[in-house]
Amino acid sequence: MKRRELLAAGAAALASPWVHAQSSAWPTRGPIRLAVQYPPGGLVDTVARLMAPHLSQALQQTVVVDNRAGAGGLIGTEFAARQPADGYTLLVSHASVHIYATATRSSMPFDPVNDFTHMGMLVEAPMMLLVRAQSPYQTLAQYIAAAKTKPVRYGTSGIGSANHLYGELLKIEGQAPEHDHVPYQGSAPAMQDLLSGQIDGVFDPVTTNVAQLKAGSLRCLAVSTPQRLPAFPQIPTFAELGYPSLTGSQWLGLSGPKNLPAPIAQRLSALIPEILAKPDIASRLEDLQTLPRKSPVIGDEFVKLIRSQISTWTAVAKKAKVEVIV
Repeated sequence: MKRRELLAAGAAALASPWVHAQSSAWPTRGPIRLAVQYPPGGLVDTVARLMAPHLSQALQQTVVVDNRAGAGGLIGTEFAARQPADGYTLLVSHASVHIYATATRSSMPFDPVNDFTHMGMLVEAPMMLLVRAQSPYQTLAQYIAAAKTKPVRYGTSGIGSANHLYGELLKIEGQAPEHDHVPYQGSAPAMQDLLSGQIDGVFDPVTTNVAQLKAGSLRCLAVSTPQRLPAFPQIPTFAELGYPSLTGSQWLGLSGPKNLPAPIAQRLSALIPEILAKPDIASRLEDLQTLPRKSPVIGDEFVKLIRSQISTWTAVAKKAKVEVIV
């Protein structure tokens, strides 16, 4: 063995116990930064601010939420990926970036799996197909039947979004060639046009529409959960209406930079179900209809789910010919 290789091997042998000791003692200082890739006030920010004080209490260190919005969540996500793998920068990861952007963009500034240490899923935000209360479409069957013969326009938060892919998958599965996509700069303007009758439907997460559903200004034709939502038992699932491939969600997870030491990652993974079970967290998430899975998806199971969903939605994007050129 050459002298340089011997020195490198010796350095690695010395460093390994030191790194293990450092990670085992983590966290020895604060603050711990919890990066959020969207502006304050949205779902990701809300969940991050619910989690932060409980993480702080469990870790006995200050946890601060750091909003780094822009480029549809890419800026904040890339920022977290490029930080040192020391446990002092974490990320509330989002399927919108890790799954749907990956499936539709011609290139990504990071690898959604290999550039991160994914600790586990926090919550899921199911998708809904919404129409206004005065819509002639009372059921999903009526909506799809119309889209077979005449333009039925659905709005989303943008090209390549989860909302867009759900709409295109319904178009494919329902054999509804006139199901036409209308992209907006966010969900709010799409909802405005829906309520004013400019478009026929909107694909959007349930979380941002709970109040209008309860008020009766919107009607939901189907929801993407495996079973009906307890808060809205009258709303059927896509699966029970014959579209099981539209079962899914926009999940939020807890992630960090790649190569996060195993003791840190394992400790954080173990904290996820504990924190989600806290009464104040559980109550607030139920209000938002953004719920954790009954069986926690953590560690390797979470990584497998991410890989599987990337494969599934990339295939949908290719079949629907949805690509965001960057």
